[in-house]
Amino acid sequence: MSRNLNKLLNYSLLKISLIPLMLWLISSLVFILLRIAPGDPVDAILGSGANEISREILRSKLGLNESLINQYFSYINEILHLNFGLSLSNQEPVLNIILKSLPASLELGFFSIISAILIGFPLGFLGLRNKGKKIDYIVRIFGIATYAIPPFWGAMIAQLLFSVYFNIFPIGSRFTVFQQQPQITGFLVLDSILSNNIIALKDSVYHLALPSITLGFLLSGIFSRSLRVNLDKTLKSDYVNAAICRGISRKRIFLNHALPNALLPIFTISGLTMASLAGGTLLFEVTFSWPGIALRLHEAISQRDYTLVQGIVIFTSMLIVSLNLLVDILIAYLDPRIEY
Repeated sequence: MSRNLNKLLNYSLLKISLIPLMLWLISSLVFILLRIAPGDPVDAILGSGANEISREILRSKLGLNESLINQYFSYINEILHLNFGLSLSNQEPVLNIILKSLPASLELGFFSIISAILIGFPLGFLGLRNKGKKIDYIVRIFGIATYAIPPFWGAMIAQLLFSVYFNIFPIGSRFTVFQQQPQITGFLVLDSILSNNIIALKDSVYHLALPSITLGFLLSGIFSRSLRVNLDKTLKSDYVNAAICRGISRKRIFLNHALPNALLPIFTISGLTMASLAGGTLLFEVTFSWPGIALRLHEAISQRDYTLVQGIVIFTSMLIVSLNLLVDILIAYLDPRIEY
């Protein structure tokens, strides 16, 4: 047992040692791309009609009159101290903007994953139970189709159907404007429960329902396909056949052996999907006017606010790398078949 724990510790340390290298590469790439991108942040702030003195003062304040190598080392030093600078558009600390926007994206991502599992798992079981039949092919086509639908297009169709035509859900935003939002953790559903505010809870769930179910529907094909394939493979394995030969009931084999092993890859998918949703639902959040970190990134790009763009990309990269690390270590701990 101690030998396995030592091997797991070495595996974890190896994974952790690679994180600084990955983050350095990502940070450097972001710095280079933003510097070679067309346009001037000074023009974006002051406008092209500003006089040269004002432009030089602002350029000096932003450090843009220094050499690129000095800008780069200053940039890396600030990142190491988790100082992402000030937003060029409103002079607010970038880290504050990120921390205010991130809960909305994480909340949407969490409930989207829950929706995807609730839709995908029953379909996966249904397809496997009717393997080779018409319903199995329908479930397979569903999985491919939902995966192929662009999220922004699916979001627009959902809004047209359920917000415009049927008027069931609001067309966008996270909370009714005239109501007071509970502010504890930034997660509105959780904050409403903690503050025992039933009205706020209903309103936050009402606004969250359509985007989370829509995104969950688009992701459900991944879960249905993965569950069907992994469960089918597990049920054909030698240890399941040996258990059947020993007279163990099929229900016990399924619940105690086949299903847990089939769920391990799906747990990996869930963790990685949750991490990517924190910053990868850009057009989806824009379509639903969801005030998450992806929407703030879109606004920062359009305003040429490169300090905010830098901060969001790097912070999101840190989040994704950290969650990937946790998932890898947890999977290695839970699955003894993994070599490390």
